[in-house]
Amino acid sequence: MTVAAKFEIEYLQYLDADGKAVSELPKAFKDPKVLLPLFKQMLYVRTFDTKAIALQRTGKLGTYAACLGHEATHVGIGASMKPEDVFAPSYREYGAQFMRGVLPREVLMYWGGDERGNDFQGPKNDYPWCVPISTQCLMASGAALSFKLRKQDRIAVACCGDGGSSKTDFYAALNSAGAYKLPLVLCVINNGWAISVPRKSQTGAQTLAQKGLAGGLHCLQVDGNDLIAVLEAMRRATERARTGEGGSVIEFMTYRLHDHTTADDARRYRGEDEVKAAWTREPMLRLRKYLEKAKAWDAKQEEAWLEECGRKVDVEINAYLETKVQPVEAMFDYLYGELPAELAAQREQAIAWEKRNG
Repeated sequence: MTVAAKFEIEYLQYLDADGKAVSELPKAFKDPKVLLPLFKQMLYVRTFDTKAIALQRTGKLGTYAACLGHEATHVGIGASMKPEDVFAPSYREYGAQFMRGVLPREVLMYWGGDERGNDFQGPKNDYPWCVPISTQCLMASGAALSFKLRKQDRIAVACCGDGGSSKTDFYAALNSAGAYKLPLVLCVINNGWAISVPRKSQTGAQTLAQKGLAGGLHCLQVDGNDLIAVLEAMRRATERARTGEGGSVIEFMTYRLHDHTTADDARRYRGEDEVKAAWTREPMLRLRKYLEKAKAWDAKQEEAWLEECGRKVDVEINAYLETKVQPVEAMFDYLYGELPAELAAQREQAIAWEKRNG
């Protein structure tokens, strides 16, 4: 039999669920103290996430997509990018966005129904949150093509979920990245569930990473709960992209520890035992154990930092709550250069209605 081609998908992991090294650590991360700022950022993200859920439950925030359990993957992705790069998120990569300068108050504004939250104070070239599934991958591919045509030392990074990797937008993005050898990194965050649809129902492929093989991309599967593995995987992919070697598809294996959004009840479709088992593999636990064993972190430090995180997040929450609501005519004022007559009439009606009703 003649074989046309053979492929393998490498699996990358350095720390197991107990925080023990299972392979030699990359040189850049052999000093545990190097990881401390990112671990603290993960704790900050989890603090924010907890408070955001509480805001929604008390009616002060709209539907919110929690990121509980994704902290290592998100923070690792954000930490691996340069300011001039472009990030195309989906709708829960707050850890990556905070690393890139997005303010927590802007996240809250978005989920509170105020589109001004999408006008980031930090990364002006990054794309806004994307609720349509995987269309952001095509946007990132287009950005990567522009970087190549302009000979700019920049890359584009997009995130989607396991369900998003089943969309035609995802396949079109990876195909164009392979055909044009684009500086694009597609991050598939496999948290096990596309809302209520399990990973096993998404595809017959052994891995989601291997989907990139069809487009000629570099493919890698990573323990997304292992911050070191996330950082090393992103280092490899971004280095390839910057040196003209083309794009990558990275599958980050993690788990969604919360409901899909606050409008969801995951108890309807997944078992309690599955979630309990996932808590034993979560990213914060293993990194904490690793740092404590290396005497780089302890319970007293964590208690003090969590108190500070709480104060910092409260400042952001207050800024969100104190933001003045836009006047009703704002919904008409930022789409057309010249407002059509029928919308101009509706605008006046809306203003009059608001005045009558206070």
